[in-house]
Amino acid sequence: MNSSIRIIRHLPAHPPLAASALTIGNLDGVHLGHLAMLEHVAKAAAERSLAPTVLTFHPHPRAYFAKRQGTTHQAPLQINSLREKLTRIASAGIEQIALLPFNEAMASMAPADFVEHLLYGHLRMRWLMVGPDFRFGHRRGGDLTLLRQMSHDLGFELSVLSEVVDANDQRISSSQVRHALQQGDMTSVSQLLGGPWRVTGHVIHGKKLGRTLGFPTLNLRVSNHTAARFGIYVVRVHGLADQPLPGIASLGKRPTVDDDLGVLLEVHVLDADVQAYGKLVSIELLQHVRDEEKFPDLTTLTAAMQRDRQHAMDYFAHHGLQNNT
Repeated sequence: MNSSIRIIRHLPAHPPLAASALTIGNLDGVHLGHLAMLEHVAKAAAERSLAPTVLTFHPHPRAYFAKRQGTTHQAPLQINSLREKLTRIASAGIEQIALLPFNEAMASMAPADFVEHLLYGHLRMRWLMVGPDFRFGHRRGGDLTLLRQMSHDLGFELSVLSEVVDANDQRISSSQVRHALQQGDMTSVSQLLGGPWRVTGHVIHGKKLGRTLGFPTLNLRVSNHTAARFGIYVVRVHGLADQPLPGIASLGKRPTVDDDLGVLLEVHVLDADVQAYGKLVSIELLQHVRDEEKFPDLTTLTAAMQRDRQHAMDYFAHHGLQNNT
């Protein structure tokens, strides 16, 4: 992540924030529509000598309300980890990220207070960009009409960004990304995100079963609420060498082994025996090969793993390592 990025988790901030050009959103997945918005923010900030800033929340407001109402099954599945989300925001030129808890106090804040005290006061917002359907405050009572009135009263600039569309003139949305991930359609996911979907994290110890079967793996924890389809993926591994390394990976809960480690991404690097425990790596998922299966025994599992490994080798032989997104 950009070392100059400032992440604010509590307000008021100490030291105070720089006067900001601000946008607000869950930025779930940080897709091409979000990136276009962030580029506008960075450009406006540079023109006005302001700090490009994002306000986002954790947990996702819909997840908060689902938990409060006892309907957690209706919470949106997670596209990116928090680490990946913040990294993608920072890579778009944002210098300040206000990552605030979405809780009862935030949910019950009056719309006018949200603008005057939180945005204009604490976040020192002097230029604001929102989408045309932006709603905010208690029961989503605030809208563009209120924002326009308050921009006049408080003296900040308001910009409304029209929707960003894809090649088929369809609005690019987090729901599209989530659906493509659930389908294992990694080509569409990559097109919507502007690059492959990835899992970034520190390599942890697993049960070492893969090593005994001849398939040593790097293991990364993944959210139990991930939107990604469980199964086998062709992957590209960053962080272990000067160039990315080819691999084959399993995402899921390992039904054949029946352990209790939660959702793991287990990555077998092709033609390399790497020592990676504790290292920070980033795994790009390029192609969904097949769904996760429960095999009757380890012999059958090993045979399937050998077929998957050969599939990955054929994939990279055809596509190459660098330009296969």
